[in-house]
Amino acid sequence: MSLNLPTPQNPLMIGTRGSPLALAQAHETRERLAHAFELPFEAFTIVVIKTTGDKIIDRPLKEIGGKGLFTREIEDDMLAGKIDIAVHSMKDMPTLQPDGLVLETYLPREDVRDAFISPRASGLDDLAAGTVVGTSSLRRRAQLKLRRPDLEVVEFRGNLQTRLMKLDQGVAEATFLAMAGLNRLGMEEVPKTAIEVETMLPAVAQGAIGIERRMGDSRAAEMLEAIHDGTTGQRLAAERAFLAALDGSCETPIAGLAVLDGGNLHLRGEVLRPDGSEAIDDAMTCVVEDGAEAGREMAGKLLAQAGEGFFDWRA
Repeated sequence: MSLNLPTPQNPLMIGTRGSPLALAQAHETRERLAHAFELPFEAFTIVVIKTTGDKIIDRPLKEIGGKGLFTREIEDDMLAGKIDIAVHSMKDMPTLQPDGLVLETYLPREDVRDAFISPRASGLDDLAAGTVVGTSSLRRRAQLKLRRPDLEVVEFRGNLQTRLMKLDQGVAEATFLAMAGLNRLGMEEVPKTAIEVETMLPAVAQGAIGIERRMGDSRAAEMLEAIHDGTTGQRLAAERAFLAALDGSCETPIAGLAVLDGGNLHLRGEVLRPDGSEAIDDAMTCVVEDGAEAGREMAGKLLAQAGEGFFDWRA
């Protein structure tokens, strides 16, 4: 039975948030699908959906509901049949999907590192005590307070362009962004310095794009299989299993990174107190196929290592 491919008259509907980065990720998805099936771009329609997380930018995510704020409206529209697939930044995705939806397609992963952004400084070591640094990430805040407790950290939400504007306005001297986002937008002009993962372990799944679909949609499943990057999938299986076992909400400062080396997978993980007063970490190596189990095992070891009181802030 032949695949019922989309046409300009009956296009595949691709749901996304409306930020420049989200749109760039949706366009990359469209391009990969169009090339894989030799279809015109007009056979795909990009549908912008405003999420709660996009509407409220003056408060930390943990105060308004966590990661699902960037996905809920998009997933509701997919379940209602208004869109066929949804494109997400994987570091924003909860570890569990709503009933009826599947997240198993990943595009090739970009640079996983964080970027230090400042018009005048080239790194954390250049900042004087008391300098104001902005970030909306609980992980980055905790890692920063652990390494430089003498800096002042302020809330810094908004899309990439908004945060750069705040720097220009002097709201803060420096901030952090994902290298992947800057690369996907071709923002060579941004004053950035990549932070090596040995210094600042990135968010779980940072740099990866995920594509979600309805469970029973065989056409979408077959089309997405053609653009799925298996290597990224193997790395994320380990990282997201680690995250899920530790409670990967926006109230949990967790970092994790899996790297493949031939048939082996190396996994590192870190969990911090939100105030940066303490961090625990671990590393494991296993065969690639055991990545998810390694993620769960490493989470269990960190939970045991943490001791009484470390996770009180999760309650």
